[in-house]
Amino acid sequence: MSKTNAIKATVLVVILGGALYFALRQRQARPLAVGDRAPNFSVPAFPSGSLDLKNYHRQIVVLNLWATWCPPCVEETPSLVQFAEKMRDHGVVVLSISVDEDQKALQDFIQKNQIAYPVGRDPDRSLSARYGTFQFPETYILDRQGKVADKLIGAIDWDDARIQKFVQDLARGPNP
Repeated sequence: MSKTNAIKATVLVVILGGALYFALRQRQARPLAVGDRAPNFSVPAFPSGSLDLKNYHRQIVVLNLWATWCPPCVEETPSLVQFAEKMRDHGVVVLSISVDEDQKALQDFIQKNQIAYPVGRDPDRSLSARYGTFQFPETYILDRQGKVADKLIGAIDWDDARIQKFVQDLARGPNP
């Protein structure tokens, strides 16, 4: 094989290898937006078992992704705990997914704040990556069909009447 043909073959292999790499590599998930169907998930529940989104099919779900080391998350926790209690009578469930790696810190936080809603664990952040979450806290309000009705980034005052009305109206909506 001549030197020219060897160079051509090498360039061809590099081009084909690059094309194959880009064709087969996993694409970065784009952040969920209002109207998107929320991907199903199953994560370890705290303190045991699993937390599966499919178990809340046809319910209004407030899905909060957070961490104990995140000051805005800590700030919003008391009002989220009260919101969860208030909304339970409206058929709304709050699910919380912590990205904490430190299980003891999570346990202490749950006890200190008297969190009664289900808490899941996503220490490797695979779920938050699937949802496109990069800033904590981030909350997805899911309708009865499992679609994102609203997406809230940052700490929220869950005592805000506008948010409560939005969620209550969503809960009162037609049952499919």
